[in-house]
Amino acid sequence: MLKLAVAGAAGRMGRAITRVIMDTEGVDVAGGLEPKGSSFIGQDMGVLAGGGEIGVSVSDDPLHLLTRIDGIIDFTTPETSVFLSELAAQARIIHVVGTTGFSPDQEAAFAAAARHARIVKAGNMSLGVNLLVALTRRVAALLGEDFDIEIVEMHHRHKVDAPSGTAKMLGEAAASGRGIALAPNAITCREGHTGPRPEGKIGFASLRGGSVVGDHTVMFAGPDERIELTHRAQSREIFARGAVRAAIWAQDKDAGLYSMMDVLGIEDMQGS
Repeated sequence: MLKLAVAGAAGRMGRAITRVIMDTEGVDVAGGLEPKGSSFIGQDMGVLAGGGEIGVSVSDDPLHLLTRIDGIIDFTTPETSVFLSELAAQARIIHVVGTTGFSPDQEAAFAAAARHARIVKAGNMSLGVNLLVALTRRVAALLGEDFDIEIVEMHHRHKVDAPSGTAKMLGEAAASGRGIALAPNAITCREGHTGPRPEGKIGFASLRGGSVVGDHTVMFAGPDERIELTHRAQSREIFARGAVRAAIWAQDKDAGLYSMMDVLGIEDMQGS
């Protein structure tokens, strides 16, 4: 049995991940993490996830926990995820990271940790979204610059980063298809008198409200026609299932930094 722990065990994603682990053959819930002082410390993971007791409680001691598990699934904060990646490297275990909003220095820390840990890191863990990423790259490669690219995303009111990690994945895919770098060609906000839309740029619009799990649309707007590729997440379970699948996939891999494209075996669709 693959022994998996859940970071942020009391959060909505943490509880969803715990439920998926409990329902998946070949894996066991081996622990959960919450910050020191949390009221959830000591609570049973099964009960916390909405089921019966499983005899595994939430801890605030990552150093102790990571020495007795095979992997940890982590949808927390950038700072916490980087810290856990360092511990995962020391313990030589699997670290599945669904957290978003990392700085360049934090990204470099993951690359360093991946010399010893098996890290699967993605802005989105769902099969559908990763297919959307591949399709976006392919369509961007086929269409000329007379098609403007806009990425529109909406999330619940508690989402703290914008654009979302998934939107950035889609932007990177569109830029890759075009053969350009995203950073100098991204437009992440518009206000006031902006003038005409610059040719070749990739625009982002971030909407927040209610309890929306995650909606993403890539628009290719050309002369007299528009192509739209859309994915709508209806439950956090899709991300949890993808994360558990990633952990299972990584158990026989060498140390390294992997993506969900690796896990799902989605072929590069960039070709012309």
